[in-house]
Amino acid sequence: MNRSPEVIRWLAVGTSVLAVIFGLSMLGLLLLESLPIFRHQGADYLTGTLWHFRGGQFGALPMIYGTLVVSAVALLCATPIALGAALFTAEVVPFRLRMWIKVPIELLAGVPSVVYGLLGVLLLRNLIYRLLKPFAPLSGDTLLTAGVLLAVMILPTVMTLADDALRAVPASQRRAARGLGLTLTETAHRVSLPQALPGLVAAVLLGLGRALGETIAVFLVVGRQDNRWPEFLLSLRPLTEAGQTLTSKMGGSETFIAYGDPVHWAAMVGLALVLIVLVVSLTLASGWLLPGRRHRA
Repeated sequence: MNRSPEVIRWLAVGTSVLAVIFGLSMLGLLLLESLPIFRHQGADYLTGTLWHFRGGQFGALPMIYGTLVVSAVALLCATPIALGAALFTAEVVPFRLRMWIKVPIELLAGVPSVVYGLLGVLLLRNLIYRLLKPFAPLSGDTLLTAGVLLAVMILPTVMTLADDALRAVPASQRRAARGLGLTLTETAHRVSLPQALPGLVAAVLLGLGRALGETIAVFLVVGRQDNRWPEFLLSLRPLTEAGQTLTSKMGGSETFIAYGDPVHWAAMVGLALVLIVLVVSLTLASGWLLPGRRHRA
């Protein structure tokens, strides 16, 4: 009797269990290593706005703010373009031409982030500086620069996943809609988009997950300025200034400086814990929304 399917099933189960154990172990290790900072400052670590490690003060809120602002700018810039491109490839162009468009876009997702970062330094930073001249920026290293660069980086991911979600809508429903007299635009608006909506939201959330976790590209163009907490949360002025994100903070030299000080080290690990909680939450949410997953749940 052929036992290959049974062996493959148990291998799949075993590797899945190992992945879960590894993920929980990593989360537990981060939590354990960050405990000293919560004993030292409690909730002030997450709500404090001042980070001065020589004075023993660690406030992560400005970095959380910078991460969210940069990611929001990336989503606002990338989502309309990505969804428009996905609608074009899934609803308008024929299959062969669709692949000629989609494959190069998917290849862009594999470009190393350091390459995007260098292009941001060479091209985007100067462009943003010229655009922001009326606001008298100190340089082109701003939160806006980092957000626009991230938009370019997550666009292939969002577009590819959105295209897959739209193509998951049965072709028979499109043909039925066209047979009832709906135009191509009406079919996309009334048939494809409503059914693909959970997958489209999942695509945006996965793109946001990548934006939250990106390090080197953001590190090169965000300016890495600590304690940039805005006077008004809805003000756009911070976009024209240098800032700091969770990833750019952890990617800098302070991580090495912190290793000899238990509290300082715990503060840096705490940033990683906050980041991984954000990314895992978004990944789980997007996984639940993906086409097929909701129907099986």
